[in-house]
Amino acid sequence: MNELNYSFRLRSVRFTLVLIMISASSLKGQEINYQTKGGEEMLPIFYEAMKARQTFPLSWSQSTHNDFTLWKKEARKKVIESLLQPPPVVPFNDRIIAEEDRGSYIVRKVVLNITGDSRVLALMTLPKSPGPHPAVLLLHDHGAKFDIGKEKVIEPFDVLDEKLVSAREWVRRSYGGRFIGDELAKQGYVCLALDMLNWSDRGAGGYQTQQALAANFFNMGASFAGVIAWEDMRAAEFLSAHPDVDPKQIVAMGLSVGGYRTWQLSALSNHITAGVSVCWMATRKGLMVPGNNQTGGHSAYTMLHPGIPYYLDYPDMASIACPKPMMFCNGGKDRLFPVESIGEAHAKMKEVWKSQDAEECLVTKIYDAPHEFNLEMQEDAFRWLNKIFQEDR
Repeated sequence: MNELNYSFRLRSVRFTLVLIMISASSLKGQEINYQTKGGEEMLPIFYEAMKARQTFPLSWSQSTHNDFTLWKKEARKKVIESLLQPPPVVPFNDRIIAEEDRGSYIVRKVVLNITGDSRVLALMTLPKSPGPHPAVLLLHDHGAKFDIGKEKVIEPFDVLDEKLVSAREWVRRSYGGRFIGDELAKQGYVCLALDMLNWSDRGAGGYQTQQALAANFFNMGASFAGVIAWEDMRAAEFLSAHPDVDPKQIVAMGLSVGGYRTWQLSALSNHITAGVSVCWMATRKGLMVPGNNQTGGHSAYTMLHPGIPYYLDYPDMASIACPKPMMFCNGGKDRLFPVESIGEAHAKMKEVWKSQDAEECLVTKIYDAPHEFNLEMQEDAFRWLNKIFQEDR
């Protein structure tokens, strides 16, 4: 009897265990049904739904304004708000600390207070011919190349050999072997170039530091991208007040993140009268795709303004510059910017300039080129600049 009882109990235990396993399996299936994953490829799993909800209600095409000037004022105000806390403004107190004669022009090292927080070293070219001259604010690229900044666009002097070699190699790779500031100086332009925070003489740790810098700025009520924008606006102001510069002829120019800074600054600063943006224009939705550089964090923080992606697309922000003369050069083989997205952004801007009877002031070109500012692009840009400034005179 005891043996039968034991056998029965053993079978009961086994049956109970089977029921538990079936129940657990059923619950597991239920979890799959009601719980979604957090994300894939560094994007939230629901990113497509979020993109679909982006209508950019503050864009000119969506605006209820009939007055373009009022729209610009409102859109610019929203972008300025997104830059967060502005750094303190103090006199520039600029001082020349060195210069080098390069034939038809001079290159100077100048120190100035770009804000109340930062005194910086800049490179500046000045033609020897009588002024005032047209001027170019050169906004250097990112390139994950932090040992040089201003030295990417104006050839440095009195620096360590390592920095000079690094600058020349970078220019060979990204600028057709030519320092664009020196070339513009030969053509009669004053040029100014400063380092972004975290580059060259303002180095703060390089690539891995970007996200920490961005987080720490946010924790103090500011932003990394906002500081860059505020400083670019001050640089434009400094250039416009220089005695050798014609304040009605100041252009912003840059490659990559320098191209982003170019149209951003053209939109935000009345001191900038024209812009040449190279290899940085597309739609937000076109860049928010798996594998795109923008989705990886790090470098994206140099261009990320909180809240703005709800209100304005990239071409909407750039369109605040309308009707200024603007040139956008993009590469059809640029792996960072899908060519279809570039075309959509160009088309959106063209509609804005056309709406203001200023379509001749907007030039958009897609070159058979990768992510670079090659000699063909440069020659087109320089001819265009010479043309618009000659017409202005």
